[in-house]
Amino acid sequence: MHSSRLCFMYSGIQKQISKSSTLRKLLAFTFIKISLAYMEMKRIYEGTYLTRSQNEQSYFVSILGWLRARIFAAILLPVHMLAEKLVYSKIQSAIGIRKAGVSGGGSLPAHVDKFFEAIGVVLLNGYGMTESSPVLAARQLSNNVLGSVGHPIRHTEFKIVDAETGKSLPYGSKGIVRVRGPQVMKGYYKNPLATKQAVDEDGWLNTGDLGWIAPYHSRGKSRRCGGVIVLEGRAKDTIVLSTGENVEPLELEEAAMKSSLIQQIVVIGQDQRRLGAIVVPNKEEVLEVAKKLSIVDADATELSKKQIANLLDKELRKWTSEASFQIGPVLVIDESFTIESGLMTPTMKIRRDKVVELYEEQIANLYKEFLVVFCDAFENESGEEDGRNSRRSHDLVCFPGLLMVWITLPSSGNA
Repeated sequence: MHSSRLCFMYSGIQKQISKSSTLRKLLAFTFIKISLAYMEMKRIYEGTYLTRSQNEQSYFVSILGWLRARIFAAILLPVHMLAEKLVYSKIQSAIGIRKAGVSGGGSLPAHVDKFFEAIGVVLLNGYGMTESSPVLAARQLSNNVLGSVGHPIRHTEFKIVDAETGKSLPYGSKGIVRVRGPQVMKGYYKNPLATKQAVDEDGWLNTGDLGWIAPYHSRGKSRRCGGVIVLEGRAKDTIVLSTGENVEPLELEEAAMKSSLIQQIVVIGQDQRRLGAIVVPNKEEVLEVAKKLSIVDADATELSKKQIANLLDKELRKWTSEASFQIGPVLVIDESFTIESGLMTPTMKIRRDKVVELYEEQIANLYKEFLVVFCDAFENESGEEDGRNSRRSHDLVCFPGLLMVWITLPSSGNA
C-alpha cells in the first residue's frame, strides 16, 4: 500500500473521531494516547527503540530501563486491550485492515507509523527505486523497527557517504545513501553520462536519498536495531538559507501534516533568511475552527486568505515547535498538487521544484510583504525604546533577504 494512502486513512480517521460526540471523542483520543505510551514502553523492553547514538548503555542502566518499561507497559496493557475491543476493532473494520499492511512508494511519517501501531495494525515499510528493480530493504514481522525501512534484503549492501568527499561514514552518521546488489541496474539505456553520475565503477548506486544506518548494540533498548536503514529526505531537497544553514524540509513537513487544517505543504526558503511554506489548506476544517474561535460568524461559508494564513501560522507554530527550525511566512493556495497538474509524481510524491517554479512570483511577493511587516514591527519597537531611554537613538536598517541590523548611535546630548 502506498504511504500516501496510509496518510489519507490517518487523516480520515482523525476527522471522523473529531466529528464524534464530546464523550466519544474524549474517550477515543485518551485511549490512543495511552496506547501510544504502551507501544513506546514495549519497544524499549523488546529492544526495537531506534537511536543514532553509538554509545553502549551499561548493564545496570539497561536492566533498569528494561524493568521500568516492563512495569509501565504492564500498567497500561489493560487499558490498551480495552481500547482494542471498544475502539480499534471498529477502526480496523472501517479501513479494511485487520492485522498488517505493507507500505512503500514514499516516506511514511513517524506519527502515522506510530498511530497504526497503537491501534493494532502492523505496518511493514519498505524502500526501493526503479533503478533497483525496485526493492532494497524492508521491515519484517520478526523485527519491525518503527522509523526505519528495515534491513537490506538478501545480497544487498548499503553504505552512507559524505555528500562532499564521498567517503564512507560510520553507523549513526547521516549522509548520502548508496546501494549495491544484483538488482541494481547496469545503467540507463543509451545514456552513458547519466549512468556514470548514478553508478560508480564498483557498482554502487547513488540513490540521492539522505539517511543513516542504525548502530549495533549488544544490550539496551536498541539491541535489535543494528543495521536497519533510516531515511531522512532527498539530498536535492535540502534548503540552504542565506545564513548558510542547511535545512531538511521533510522533518517540518511531516510535523505540519499532523494538523487537520493542512492538506498539503511544501517548505520553501532557498537563499532566504527564513523558511516559509506553500500550503493547501483543508478548507472545511479551517472554517470549522474559525467558527469555534469566533473569527467568523456561525453562518459564514468561507474565509479570506489572510484569515486562513493566520490560522495556519498558529498551527505550524504548534506542530513544529520541537523542530530545529521554524516556518515564517505562509502562502495559501487553492489548487491541490496532483499528478494531472504535473506537481506530483506517479508515486504520489510532490515535485518540490515544479511547485516552487509555478509559484515563483507569489513566493517573491510573500517574502517582500514579510520583510515590510518585520520592518514596521522593528520601527515601532525602536520608537518605544527611544521613548524609554533618551540616552540612545536606534535606527533600523532592513536589507534584502530579511537581514535586519540595529545600528546604535550615541545621541547628540552625550556626544
